[in-house]
Amino acid sequence: MSDYYCSRKVSGEPDVVRFGSGETRLAVDAGRFVSGGVGRRIVPALTLALALLLFCPSGSMAQSRNFKLLQGLEIQNNILKTLATEYVDTIDFSKLVNYGIDAMLESIDPYTEYVPQEDEESIELMTTASYGGIGATIRKDSLGVMIMQTYENSPAVKFKIEPGDIIMKIDGQDISKLSVDECSKKMRGNPGTQVKFTIKKGRTGEVVEKTVTRDKVHTSDVPYYGILKRPASFKALFSGHIDTSGTKTDDIDSNSFFQDIATGYIKLSSFTLNGSEDVKKALIDLKQQGAKRIVLDLRGNGGGLMDEAVNIVSLFVPKGTLVATARGRGEGSNFTCVTSKEPVDTLIPLLVMANSSSASSSEIVAGALQDLDRATIMGTRTYGKGLVQSFRPVGYNGKLKLTIAKYYTPSGRCIQIMDYAHRNSDGSVGSVPDSLKKAFKTRNGRTVYDGGGITPDKEVRGRTYSRPTLALSLSGILEDYAVEFYRKHPAVPQFTSRETAGDSQQTETAGASQQTETAGAFRLTDSEYEDFVKYASGKKFDHRSSAEIIFDQMVREAKEEGIYDKNQDTYDLLSSKVKLSKEEVLNLHRDEIQPLVEEEIIQKYALTAPRIRHILDFDIQLWRAIAEWNALETSAEVQQAGK
Repeated sequence: MSDYYCSRKVSGEPDVVRFGSGETRLAVDAGRFVSGGVGRRIVPALTLALALLLFCPSGSMAQSRNFKLLQGLEIQNNILKTLATEYVDTIDFSKLVNYGIDAMLESIDPYTEYVPQEDEESIELMTTASYGGIGATIRKDSLGVMIMQTYENSPAVKFKIEPGDIIMKIDGQDISKLSVDECSKKMRGNPGTQVKFTIKKGRTGEVVEKTVTRDKVHTSDVPYYGILKRPASFKALFSGHIDTSGTKTDDIDSNSFFQDIATGYIKLSSFTLNGSEDVKKALIDLKQQGAKRIVLDLRGNGGGLMDEAVNIVSLFVPKGTLVATARGRGEGSNFTCVTSKEPVDTLIPLLVMANSSSASSSEIVAGALQDLDRATIMGTRTYGKGLVQSFRPVGYNGKLKLTIAKYYTPSGRCIQIMDYAHRNSDGSVGSVPDSLKKAFKTRNGRTVYDGGGITPDKEVRGRTYSRPTLALSLSGILEDYAVEFYRKHPAVPQFTSRETAGDSQQTETAGASQQTETAGAFRLTDSEYEDFVKYASGKKFDHRSSAEIIFDQMVREAKEEGIYDKNQDTYDLLSSKVKLSKEEVLNLHRDEIQPLVEEEIIQKYALTAPRIRHILDFDIQLWRAIAEWNALETSAEVQQAGK
């Protein structure tokens, strides 16, 4: 049973609500997922138009709209028939029609789209975080398909398929000429079925045959949780920190900002089926470990199932609390979501971390907890997606994902940003004019605003990476080196066997948690980083700094304006200072790059949970937010004592 009530009535086949940047679905009458669905044959254009006329409201306006629809359908039908009989070359009408559908829907909004039958499996993956297969990510290599990563507790791990292994054949078929997508489809299948691989082992070069039994591969919505521990580099994280009074503090006393309060941390990566149960188990476990306050990290979480978002809010607020309201044109598109289960803890202090990649269901959680004055929101403004989608069958097992409503937070805010086309490079909504914002009040009377996304109570920005570091990360070189490192180092003291590694901390023992801590503490030695520098320097990536790009532009303009030749010595001197070799760049930005390399290596050996544990040690945004949180709590305590 779902953890929220929907006020609308549902008859016949249940309406399906889609919600999230990763877009997921549920039957709102019972909070269940909708199974594949039975497709219906496409009705002729005239029949469809007549059906629309029958069910649309009467009146001249409705008749005018219906006439235009009928006219458009007839014109489209005539164009297709003419193309089929008279166009000079043969046409792939399947592709042509899909292009037309996609272009038509794209003109409406970015979220309304046609989902053909062949994409049904990807929808299931988005909604349940599960699929049938072996549990591995792959990349096409000149020798075959290389295993880049395997998932926790997957058949790939159980059958000792490792990063760096090369798949040469699948079920006896040479795959050298197949695309990555074609190989992926061959690897997937129903749980319990078998697939045979011919594999060249990455570490030994030995060619082996492996018959792997496919299974249900699932990734948890909570890949990591634990009690936060102050990183050894705590002071370095606060270089240039600006405290709540606006004072810049280069040499910060960490003890004054990091209070000895047991702080539980929950990383929530998505909202799929039963994901709220993962959060609940993590919360209960952290409280049992002595957590006195909780950080719920929604950064990078693009959304998912709406009911899971409501369920997560229900962990922290009283039963019967309004979480969200949906408003659309049709009667069935208007409903409210109210918590229906008893909470775990309505008093424990709560900090929610969000950023410009926190969207949809993440914004339901952050917006509701902010409006209810139940949590402090920190980070940067969220994405700004406040739309509800619903699946509608359109024949031949295809579906139309249709925007049917906007959702509103408990205070009445709509966080949808309507200017879909103009966003920042990171997807954020940018600056919203004050004239377009409307003020609302939280439960305790604080003023909050709509106008695109959830604005945090306290803006806290993270690290800004240099241009070469970003280029290196996007190039794939970091992951390639991690695979190479894994090949060359069969045994690393910090890592136990991959068969015992896993993300399911909710069911693991304290010993397994210690294993995560140990693996997450992995650091490259100086000689190992030098090996990485040699490796990366031989690879192709744009290592130019922003300063070098500006300098190159200045030189071009100087030549065009005729002032370069007489000042060439000056330009040459400046060039020698600005232009750096790859080796120099990699060593200059070692403090940025080395943690990223370590993350990739940890992922290969110990999988996801230790990697996130490692990331936390270098998470400037998180630790600065906690420092601000401590300052806010201290200020509130002082004010309370003075009353």
